[in-house]
Amino acid sequence: MSNLETVTPVNGLSHVRGITDRPLVDATLPGFLTEAVRRHGDRLAAVFCQTGERWTYDQFSRRVDRMAAGLLSIGLYKGDRIGIWSPNRPEWLIAQFATARIGLILVNINPAYKTSELDYALNKVEVKALILAPRFKSSDYFGTLLGLAPELQSCAPGRLNAKRLPTLRSVIYLGSDPLPGAFSFDEVMDRGNHAAQSRLDAISSSLSPHDPINIQFTSGTTGAPKGATLSHFNVVNNAISCARSMKLSPTDALCIPVPLYHCFGMVLGNLAAIAYGATMVFPSEGFDPLETLTALESENCTACHGVPTMFSAMLDHPEFGRFDLAAMRTGIMAGSPCPEPLMRRVMRDMGCSEITIAYGMTETSPVSFQTAVDDPAHRKVGTVGRIQPHCEVRVVDDEGQTVPTGVSGELLTKGYLVMTGYWNDPELTKDAIIDGWMHTGDLATLDEEGYCRIVGRIKDMLIRGGENIYPAEIEEFLLTHPDVSEVQVFGVPDPKYGEEVATWIVARDASLNEQSIKDYCKGQIAHYKIPRYVKFVDEMPVTATGKPQKFIMQKAMVEELGLSAK
Repeated sequence: MSNLETVTPVNGLSHVRGITDRPLVDATLPGFLTEAVRRHGDRLAAVFCQTGERWTYDQFSRRVDRMAAGLLSIGLYKGDRIGIWSPNRPEWLIAQFATARIGLILVNINPAYKTSELDYALNKVEVKALILAPRFKSSDYFGTLLGLAPELQSCAPGRLNAKRLPTLRSVIYLGSDPLPGAFSFDEVMDRGNHAAQSRLDAISSSLSPHDPINIQFTSGTTGAPKGATLSHFNVVNNAISCARSMKLSPTDALCIPVPLYHCFGMVLGNLAAIAYGATMVFPSEGFDPLETLTALESENCTACHGVPTMFSAMLDHPEFGRFDLAAMRTGIMAGSPCPEPLMRRVMRDMGCSEITIAYGMTETSPVSFQTAVDDPAHRKVGTVGRIQPHCEVRVVDDEGQTVPTGVSGELLTKGYLVMTGYWNDPELTKDAIIDGWMHTGDLATLDEEGYCRIVGRIKDMLIRGGENIYPAEIEEFLLTHPDVSEVQVFGVPDPKYGEEVATWIVARDASLNEQSIKDYCKGQIAHYKIPRYVKFVDEMPVTATGKPQKFIMQKAMVEELGLSAK
């Protein structure tokens, strides 16, 4: 069977397998980094624009070993869970590899979490140590932690015994200001002397590529967050595949403005760059369009990752025209549907002619589909590409039967990339992964060449008077309006039809109004899909990774219109 045949549906059914011409890499993260240092030790590994730090691969590896040995010295061992609650900082990158070096399981804490969410996350996976930034923007991380563990005020570092956080023993803060009951990051690094480092290689050699290495919490918009658990094998191989899709090389510099706590940053950013010895460029602690544009120019970045709203913010920035982005070539746009007009602007105005679209989910490490750098433009703007190597997907109907190509259904994913499970949630794991197939909850179609289109979420679907309506379809149409910058469509309760269509719009032109939107829709989409309620907003409520929070919009509209809650 040829490579082309493996990504093309067989017998007209929506079932494809990725190519297997290159074997999967049976490596742990420590082994992965060791190989990168062997090949690229003197090359520039990381640039942190805000702090001015610049490390070669060899310098980066030495920092990792110091921190790993320091973590051992404060009583952390293989299998222990260690949380990190911080924006994008140099210590985040060190922690990602230092924890893996000794088999700790890194638990990514969303920088936007508040008290109850932090309480839930730390206790759910029984975190033993927590690395945190004291604060970021309006968030007082240490103050929030003190609210949960006031015992920090009077305990010695490493000896916390908190009633509400019974497993948490050590807190490690980023920065130089002393904080009660906590180690500083630098102090832990200083403990990692040569004697302590002598234990590292033996520990790393005892690790299996299939050991869990990372826990990431799902958004939890429809219930308590679930801890998707990923192995070395999951993330290393997914990073390599995505790097190959972008054709990364040691001459590339990849700008990473996306948050590291998410797979987009730590896998598609950090690990993908390291896979081929590229340079990781971090423009700022949190996304800022001007700082990102500045980094793209000053570091001659050839690639940039971002969710659609990030690319839109850069392109629409009043100073965009003064930046020289001649080096730009590729990157990944993902995280939410990528509007066609925006994609064309990125390719034309940012010079990213080889930009790729990727689709996936945290539970699949994360990417299962990606466009190729040489895909024709209509494929890049209209699909999420074709299946990644060593993966298998099906599109199924409500009965679990594979549908013909071109017919929508739920996307199921299988292969090395599927998570090991939800941490300490066997029942939820069993519901999500059936016979090895990850049930994504996304509605998709596959065409005759194996290209995938994501058409919506099963739970997003609304039913108006018996008609099934998929918001993504309406959103895609409304984005063709020249004065519509962003749009989200969702359902609100209605006594006659059960549900009605509502939309929030970010407009480019202040003169745009509700009636002009409805007039634009007439004769172009079915009457029952035309939004009954149109609200213009300055910005959409989104998660830290840029995903729209429709439940917030829906709640606001229900209250504003005086409707009965669904």
